[in-house]
Amino acid sequence: MTDPLFPNLLSPLDLGFTTLRNRVLMGSMHTGLEEAPDGFERLAAFYRERAAGGVGLIVTGGVAPNKTGAIIEGGAKLTSDREVSQHRIVTEAVHTAGGRIAMQILHTGRYGYHENIVAPSAIKAPINTFKPHALTDAEIDALIGDFARCAALARCAGYDGVEIMGSEGYLINEFIVPKTNRRTDKWGDGYDNRIRFPLEIIRRVREAVGADFILIYRLSMLDLVKNGSTWEEVVSLARSVETAGATLINTGIGWHEARIPTIAGVVPHAAFTWITARLRSAVSIPLVTSNRINTPETAEAVLSRGDADMVSMARPLLADPLFVKKAADNRSDEINTCIACNQACLDHIFQMKIASCLVNPRACHETELKMEPAARKKKIAVVGAGPAGLSFATAAAERGHEVTLLERSNRIGGQLNMAVQVPGKADFNETLRYFGQKIELSGVALQLGCQPDADLLLSEHYDEIVVSTGVVPRAVDIPGSDHPMVLTYVDVLAGKKKVGRRVAIIGAGGIGFDVAEYLTHPEPGDNADSRTFFKQWGIDRTYQLRGGVSADGIQMPASSRQVYLLQRSPDKMGARLGKTTGWILRMTLKYRGVHMINGVTYRRIDDQGLHIIVKGENRVLDVENVIVCAGQDASRYLYDELAGCQIPVHLEAGGLDAQRAIEQGVRLAAGI
Repeated sequence: MTDPLFPNLLSPLDLGFTTLRNRVLMGSMHTGLEEAPDGFERLAAFYRERAAGGVGLIVTGGVAPNKTGAIIEGGAKLTSDREVSQHRIVTEAVHTAGGRIAMQILHTGRYGYHENIVAPSAIKAPINTFKPHALTDAEIDALIGDFARCAALARCAGYDGVEIMGSEGYLINEFIVPKTNRRTDKWGDGYDNRIRFPLEIIRRVREAVGADFILIYRLSMLDLVKNGSTWEEVVSLARSVETAGATLINTGIGWHEARIPTIAGVVPHAAFTWITARLRSAVSIPLVTSNRINTPETAEAVLSRGDADMVSMARPLLADPLFVKKAADNRSDEINTCIACNQACLDHIFQMKIASCLVNPRACHETELKMEPAARKKKIAVVGAGPAGLSFATAAAERGHEVTLLERSNRIGGQLNMAVQVPGKADFNETLRYFGQKIELSGVALQLGCQPDADLLLSEHYDEIVVSTGVVPRAVDIPGSDHPMVLTYVDVLAGKKKVGRRVAIIGAGGIGFDVAEYLTHPEPGDNADSRTFFKQWGIDRTYQLRGGVSADGIQMPASSRQVYLLQRSPDKMGARLGKTTGWILRMTLKYRGVHMINGVTYRRIDDQGLHIIVKGENRVLDVENVIVCAGQDASRYLYDELAGCQIPVHLEAGGLDAQRAIEQGVRLAAGI
């Protein structure tokens, strides 16, 4: 028998009264299914796949202990016997699949998005429009009872444990730090009083559930906000949490309002495990570490050097429910890796939509997007090996169809090959690796360097043809747009055309921001190393100030290039960027000195540069290059020519970004 490649990751964890089968914790993530009409059935299917995939312990999305703690009005809660039966649907599904599951008890505090929010003090969060009500002493005592009742109900519902959410700036975290706790009673006015609330919750919960029930406490080890906790306070709280009855301590990094990236693609892999390692000698219960751990190799390295006892991964298990099983079978090269884009998971949640995953559209849609064996095997041609073509071809082949994938270039990936050039998007290489493996394993016949015409395709007698030739850069109607200084984003990212030191970018959508990031980054095409990342974003690893923020603040060097990022619309620059990553791009480019100008009218391009009008004023930007990033148009190559033939022809060029393209491909494959 071959020795496992990941002995630490796959080793059991003895908790005393029970043993977890490995060191992988599926971290809490709200999916939106918690509030959907048929949400518990869908949650059961979602968690069942992850349990069957080998996860050691699953933690659900946050469930409120009362109405004031809900994420939104009418949000998920567990407050009565009537609600227990719904949760049993989930726990029974997980247990049937051989897994363990804990329910996270989350009170959102001042982060709740409804009018009835509460907090230790009446201080409005900068990311919320609602101001909280300051809890009275009687209300605090009642709320502690609500936590205990919720935990007891969770046990009745069949959960193996609960996680008490004490980090990320939610209610418990708000009690702990002077930033948000201005009270002068026994629940504030000094550290011992500020931590009374979490410790009373843990004690009461332990009393309510008994000794043989997993109790995880999510501890904010690095707040990344001013007036957060000191390191000495973190250590003191961890020790008290252990004494109060916690089974595990899970690492929380950063408040939601912190202006420092913690989980986006710009964050180096496993960048924050050092803080968990620093705490290990202070407590005797197991510690869980988190953030940007997305491969079994990274997880194994974290555990082998002793940074933690377990690793928490949420989005990686959205991307691949069989993550652990593949690692255990020494098939890590087949894992569909999370790329930390946040586009279909966290961004969806902030838009009040059901979460999913860019690289795995089936996530949270398991009950409707079923990939069952095809009733009749078909011979199918797919033209174009971009993200849509790749997702369709491999999914259709796995269903049993005979698929030929034709790609005119010498490599698969289409525009993904440009995405990997952008700093913070290097993990798209993992997506390319994954699809390469899927092509081989699913039996897709790949033909590179092949540009078929309609006659060739029709002569092969395919049952169906899928045209997936992607998108082309949208041209701009500006006099002088054919000037030699004008380039497209394809010229820059794929063609590697030389770009001058003074540049104007036309178009401030996702592509425009990506090109600006690429041109101003000191090391294009890769993430910064951890040390550089911490310095640039003002993270103090010595933890000398509250919250772990540096006294020097953000130290991001200005770019040597002079870059203008322009848009016609008077709207906010980058308004359509992702909710959870757009602010990072805007802030980064601001510090690098990029001039972002909206409400622009383009007059012409000539040897003098780019002539524009801004707020009624004529201006000439003295630039060496104008880069057009004005959007994309669907390529209809071959489709119009084939549309009148006698066999079904499908156009898959409608997806103008990787998320839509991959989802479109999978959905078409599921129904063909």
